[in-house]
Amino acid sequence: MRKLIANLRSLATKEKVDIWKRIADELEKPTRSRREVNLERISRNTKKGETIIVPGKVLAKGELEHSLKVAAWNFSETAKQKINKNGKASSIQDLIKENPKGKGVRIIG
Repeated sequence: MRKLIANLRSLATKEKVDIWKRIADELEKPTRSRREVNLERISRNTKKGETIIVPGKVLAKGELEHSLKVAAWNFSETAKQKINKNGKASSIQDLIKENPKGKGVRIIG
């Protein structure tokens, strides 16, 4: 976790992108204060094809109505399976490798 936070802060400075600094700030919070988001909330607040990031855990309550890419610190097993049916569940590390500029990424929580 500390390594990820350091990487996010470094990338935020290097690429001059605020989203990675905001994610690092969220991940620094105590575990009990981190976000937990259900699939029904993600589905309700996103559009098809979007890329979103959850600085916390994605839980499986509800269904994902459309395909999208979801990056998070942690997923419940069931949530990961539901997301991978239509879209793609990935780690925050994978997302920063694929999209270092953070273009088109939204924070959900």
